[in-house]
Amino acid sequence: MSPARDVISATPGAFRLRWDVFLSFRGSDTRGTITKGLYERLQARGVRVFLDDEGLERGEEVAKGLMEGIDDSAAFIVIISQNYASSHWCLEELTKICDTRRLLLPVFYRVDPSQVRHISGPFRAGFESHEKRFEISEVSKWKEALKRVGGIAGWVFNHRCRVALWFNFICLALSF
Repeated sequence: MSPARDVISATPGAFRLRWDVFLSFRGSDTRGTITKGLYERLQARGVRVFLDDEGLERGEEVAKGLMEGIDDSAAFIVIISQNYASSHWCLEELTKICDTRRLLLPVFYRVDPSQVRHISGPFRAGFESHEKRFEISEVSKWKEALKRVGGIAGWVFNHRCRVALWFNFICLALSF
């Protein structure tokens, strides 16, 4: 483990996680839009944000680096988009995030939270594909994690949202 990955000690006996917030998202859906804007605004406020492009060290194994980023984060913003459930990597992240029992703030990006909660619409198709490729026990864990996030009051972001107002609500929830 590199020194940068070690827990930083603020005072004797105290510790501080490396990241304040871990962003989980489906890159092809949101990287250049909502995720980029959220990352930049949080960074500007001094929030230490894990974003896969920035948080992973070069030469590091991606899956391992993502899991370490989750372990070393205080809170999570999960941006659920139409294709989020089609990625088994996103679902692996989400399962790990749910297992931490830390603050989780869902953002429903152009999706209805009830579709997430009930694994319907675009989420059903993603899981039908996974059921053909992965063990049922693995797929079941992913479904439970997605249902859990769908049951958390979060923010619905659609084309009518005012970005600045939405962002301020997220910062308040994070207490930054």
